[in-house]
Amino acid sequence: MIIEATAPTRVDLAGGTIDIWPLYLFHPGATTVNFAISLEARCRIETRDDDRVILESRDRNLSFETSVGEVENLIQEERLELISKLVHFFKPEVGFHLIAEGLAPAGAGLGGSSALAIACIGALNRLVGDRYPVRKFISIAANVETTVIRVPAGFQDYYGAFYGGANLIHFGAEGIRREPLNVEPEELESRLVIVYTGEPRLSGTNNWEIFKTHIDGDPVLFELFEGIRDSARRMRLALDANDWGQVAEVMREAYPKRKRLAPNVTTPHMERLVETASRGGALAAKVCGAGGGGCIAFLCEDGARESVESALAAEEGAEVLRWNFARDGLTVRQS
Repeated sequence: MIIEATAPTRVDLAGGTIDIWPLYLFHPGATTVNFAISLEARCRIETRDDDRVILESRDRNLSFETSVGEVENLIQEERLELISKLVHFFKPEVGFHLIAEGLAPAGAGLGGSSALAIACIGALNRLVGDRYPVRKFISIAANVETTVIRVPAGFQDYYGAFYGGANLIHFGAEGIRREPLNVEPEELESRLVIVYTGEPRLSGTNNWEIFKTHIDGDPVLFELFEGIRDSARRMRLALDANDWGQVAEVMREAYPKRKRLAPNVTTPHMERLVETASRGGALAAKVCGAGGGGCIAFLCEDGARESVESALAAEEGAEVLRWNFARDGLTVRQS
């Protein structure tokens, strides 16, 4: 039996960091806006006739073997830790070869590890006979990944990976709810340039420092989170109205606030890329994920995407990513 699962990564447009429990509970109306892109995570499982279990990551050029009888020990395994812990969670009773692969660069800030978790959960759950309903996938992914990164995990990445499309994610005391957004994929694709800085992001470090400061009751940080919430609301309205001038304004206003939230959200290299893109016709910039490296999304003037891409491609260490809007989320195929 061969099982193949894919899940897209995402670009967050507004409302980042407020998706971490329990921070969103202190800001009624908290939402996050993101959309899925085609730089997907993939998980392929092929069953075996023996009891060998082979776990392999093509991104990291790393693999190791164990056996069905030793799966319980994977809870302590540090090699391919996320995959190992997921296999431990599902405890398959047959031998298999699992191959994981992500199309997004390492540390891109596009939710690659969360997308990989969703893809692996989809494949492993099929391997064990669809033991869990799909509505459990996001909570399983968040809980297991938290034990890997060892700091509180945000939830928005899992929703982009699971559902695909454009998403407004609501956070509150009643739980988390996803609302699909009606956006024109062609508009997003023609106006947004995504560049990888060549520097892995500092997701765990940035988010943990922000988390601690917020829980300690810092009033300045609390006010910044109120602004994050309000920016996401405005972004949703701008996208609903197909008002790209307003989208740019929301992004421009949020950029310095994000830097106040975590001063190391940008590096000198990232600042140079923002200046370069602005000269080429970019209207606004959004650091993807927690920042400190990773990717930057640039909103361009109508018709300026190619000039922005050319300007950024000339910068040392920058990689302009090729992507498309991903309408579909998690997909699982079996043969």
